[in-house]
Amino acid sequence: MESMNTLSGIATELPSPGGLSNADEALLQGVSPLRRRLKRGESVYASGREFEAIYVVHSGFFKTSIVHADGRSQVAGFHMRGDLLGIDGMATEAYTMDAVALENSEVLVISQAAMERLGMMLQRAICVEVARAHRMMLLLGTLRAEERFAAFLLHLSHAFLARGYSPHEFNLRMTRHEIGSFLGLKFETVSRLFSRFHDQGLIAVQHKHVRLLDMGGLRALMNGGGGNLQLAPEPPKA
Repeated sequence: MESMNTLSGIATELPSPGGLSNADEALLQGVSPLRRRLKRGESVYASGREFEAIYVVHSGFFKTSIVHADGRSQVAGFHMRGDLLGIDGMATEAYTMDAVALENSEVLVISQAAMERLGMMLQRAICVEVARAHRMMLLLGTLRAEERFAAFLLHLSHAFLARGYSPHEFNLRMTRHEIGSFLGLKFETVSRLFSRFHDQGLIAVQHKHVRLLDMGGLRALMNGGGGNLQLAPEPPKA
């Protein structure tokens, strides 16, 4: 692992609404997080391991999974640049999920000592993460299969837009099995939804590359079963 000179570089990483204040910038001085590189398939931490740090995704893509008592693993979320990993371990002093890199990636390691120095800035970032996870949980818990899939694609679109990438086309780092695990759908259902959305002109799919052709249609489909559900503001048209 490599150390950064200061934590000021993390300012653009943390999912903070409205950016950092002057007081936040002052808090960053003198705190030196480590950079940890991980290869595809490597774990950041495992369920049951003693809590020692939280992690900010600097590059790459990750999944977090819950391991049930019977050994089954269920994907709890997907994470990209700026997302926090490890906050599940803060309350119990042990991580409750597995976090695994889906491609060669890098995280910034925020030790417990650094957490204390970051104070309110880190608290706001954690609140953003918790609120986002809660919003996705509510959406996925109230939608039918095709509505969940549309919500998932729109969520990815907004996540890429927020990081300066195209909201209309991107490569999926996760497998269809992992998407199904996250959405609570069978692999066969996910495959059928990819084909159906493609045939309906909502998306174009080539291997793992996806283009969203009809954002309005996806939003209408997501909202079809339960009122006006708002995942995020609509990205500008290409």
